[in-house]
Amino acid sequence: MPDATTPRDPHASSTGLASRDTVGASAPSAGLPSFWVLAAVLVAVAANLRVAITSVPPLLDEVSAALGLSHAAAGALTTLPVLSMGVFAPVASRLAHRIGPVAAVLLATVAVLLGTLSRFGAGNVVLLYVGTFVAGVGIAVGGTLLPRLVKTFFPPERVGLVTGLYMLAMMGGAAVSSAASVPLADALGSWQASLGSWSVLAVVGVAAWAPLTRRLARFAGDESTTGTVSPEPGRTASVGVRRNPMPWRHRTAWALALYLAAQSWCFYSSVTWLAPTYVERGWSPTDAGYLGAVFASAQIVSGLLGPVVSDRVRDLRLLLVPFAVIGVVGTVGVWLAPEAAPWVWASVVGLGQGAAFSLGLVMLVRYAVTPEASGRLTGMAFLISYGLASVGPILMGSVRDVTGSLSLVWAVLTLVGVAQGLVSLRLHPRRDRVA
Repeated sequence: MPDATTPRDPHASSTGLASRDTVGASAPSAGLPSFWVLAAVLVAVAANLRVAITSVPPLLDEVSAALGLSHAAAGALTTLPVLSMGVFAPVASRLAHRIGPVAAVLLATVAVLLGTLSRFGAGNVVLLYVGTFVAGVGIAVGGTLLPRLVKTFFPPERVGLVTGLYMLAMMGGAAVSSAASVPLADALGSWQASLGSWSVLAVVGVAAWAPLTRRLARFAGDESTTGTVSPEPGRTASVGVRRNPMPWRHRTAWALALYLAAQSWCFYSSVTWLAPTYVERGWSPTDAGYLGAVFASAQIVSGLLGPVVSDRVRDLRLLLVPFAVIGVVGTVGVWLAPEAAPWVWASVVGLGQGAAFSLGLVMLVRYAVTPEASGRLTGMAFLISYGLASVGPILMGSVRDVTGSLSLVWAVLTLVGVAQGLVSLRLHPRRDRVA
């Protein structure tokens, strides 16, 4: 049975978003930075939430050869941060309660910086995996808390736009890192230098977020300290939400977790094995890296478009199901006719998965009553979804080791994409929200 939830506010917007019960509703009078300054620093952090993962696949064969890794062990370089994202997602809420969500995001960005910097010495296998793990923990904490901060600092009618903007940053970083990894290795003289050079982006994230940490924490920290949410004038604040556990018995939370699990399995397996699939078919690593960049660039388009349109759509199934179908069409293309239209297939897979993930982030805000509830919902959903999805890249690598080909990988991803579409049908706007 689902948890009891706060009754639906009769004044909530027609999109199904929560009423204006967050700090963001009163941000201008509260002395917070402007909308665009807040959005910009959020974007600077979000740009680091995929680069440590997507910069690796174009260099995967070179890394494997240099370090003597099997395909399964090489796939673990993608699996490890994804697994970290799942395992440490619940830790993010506890850390936010202890030091505040704003300071926790700063600490997460520093972790990504340290993990990425360590890759300059990644000729050492242990250091490579430890650095990847540290970056994964940072990605876990930052990715879990960003939806909570969106709900804290921005009004409901801007949630889709802000989510789209930070999705744009995430996918933009993914696209650039995928395209530039091999050329950077050539220019800098080693794959280690290529992977480590992305620490510059983390420096930018830390530099953008750090100056505002104390200022933002006065507001976001109020909730984690007192267990209250700043109310709209004339409304009663929610009290005591601070100590609620993750919503393990809430049906909506499980539906979102399963949706994100299917989407994440498809995404991270595609990120890991799209470029190697075409290297296997005779493409150069550089061209395969460009194909990965096309995949990521398509996600930029749909990752921004989906959330922006969602602000005007009450029933998100009108977006979730079509984009799931688009993703399946792309994986079928790579599976059955990889050389027929590789650039088209990469684009179509990217369009489907980019929108699917960004809409998932919107739902983590939309189906929560308060910012703190959004954090707990995100923690549970990420624990389950990334925990399951982390199996994908390494399992697909094992399939390649056994069969000698990556063709079967795309058959499996097609089936998972169909499952994603079926779960989408359950995410109707009348579902109870998590309190």
